[in-house]
Amino acid sequence: MADLAFRRRISDRFAILTLSLALLGAASMIGYHLGLFIPRMLAVRTLNGDRGYSFGDDFYPIWLTARQWRIEHLDLYGREMTREIQTGLFGHALEPKDPMGRSTDYRQFAYPAFTDLLLWPAALLDFRRLRLLLAVVLPSLTALSIAFWILALDWHISALRLASIVVLTLGTYELLEAFFAEQPGLLVSFFLAGAALALRRNRLLLAGVLMSLTMIKPQVTILAAMYVLMWSFANRERKRFWLGFLSVVACLVAASVWVWPHWIEEWIGILAGYHRYAMPPLISVLLGPRLSVYVGPVLIAAALTVGAILAWRTRRAGVASQIFWWTVSLLLALTSIALLPGQAIYDHVVLIPGILLVLQCWRRLRDAGPVSRTLLLAAAVVLMWPWVSAFALLVLRSLTPAVSNSDAIFVMPIRTAASLPFAVIALLGYLKPPQLRSKS
Repeated sequence: MADLAFRRRISDRFAILTLSLALLGAASMIGYHLGLFIPRMLAVRTLNGDRGYSFGDDFYPIWLTARQWRIEHLDLYGREMTREIQTGLFGHALEPKDPMGRSTDYRQFAYPAFTDLLLWPAALLDFRRLRLLLAVVLPSLTALSIAFWILALDWHISALRLASIVVLTLGTYELLEAFFAEQPGLLVSFFLAGAALALRRNRLLLAGVLMSLTMIKPQVTILAAMYVLMWSFANRERKRFWLGFLSVVACLVAASVWVWPHWIEEWIGILAGYHRYAMPPLISVLLGPRLSVYVGPVLIAAALTVGAILAWRTRRAGVASQIFWWTVSLLLALTSIALLPGQAIYDHVVLIPGILLVLQCWRRLRDAGPVSRTLLLAAAVVLMWPWVSAFALLVLRSLTPAVSNSDAIFVMPIRTAASLPFAVIALLGYLKPPQLRSKS
């Protein structure tokens, strides 16, 4: 009994130490992001003559299109609307000879029209007030999303460990970027986590409805959504999911067509031209400009093919099984490198379930052999590097202010941002459930 009490005290003290370090790491990254990164970014914008909104700039197109359509009935995807968006974000519309080489289509409205239908109440507020409200709402919803995923994964942890995970996650560079830009993908992440928890609780109709709401930014969840649809079609008892999902999507599309009769073809046209001003997916970016043109599409196709095969093979898995959540997590991680633009690190919020699953099963990885242990160590370095380097940079800057003028030192805390999705995918590969290994 005394030994058990001693272990509990040690565990509690370790949890408190972990939370303290988490707070220090998150505070360091916040200090770096708000104290160094954002001021330098704003200085560059000013130098280039951009004087519009930067805080909340990702939500601004949604707010403006909903507001302008309500007042002036402007075409969501038209050139006039694009110029108004650019004027709000940069202080001027972009011209063909933009000094930064930005396309005249840059920042055009690229969401499905029903995004404005769902978020139209936001247009009732002044944007300056709206972005202050979102500055509170979006981090709160993200914290709830983490808790939802932990419940969906059936991972039983203490309140202190949960607090440490939430603090560290909210204090990542990727999420701080998303919070500053007020990225709508955070709403998608919340709906996705809610759908996951509803699935776990066998609330399939609710899960389908919540998953349908993630279609306001379909590229973020399309692979996971298609998998869960396939999963629901594989068993009649799961039909409530696809009924909820398809019914809501159909209503949203039909209502949007009624308001904007030609939005579907216009939106498809926007997507077809998106490559003109967006970076290719991370798989292509890391290959460099020469190889990416030829090898990038092949690797993307291979990644999507592997995802499709795994989805098909696991479509009959029970929602209480680890193989189901492993598949969902892996598909979301593959999305981050194969479908999302390379610069969209704010959408790496989709890596949360994969990281949580790895943390839940880290002992299995540790005991799986030297290769998995080495990979686990490397991934831990990739994950922890931003917080450690941000703390070191702030300390060095306090001692030698000129140190932050070095570009090589200044970007140290964000060096591993592009590596994290690959690390998560590799670890999930080593977590491949026994059922799949036996079939291979």
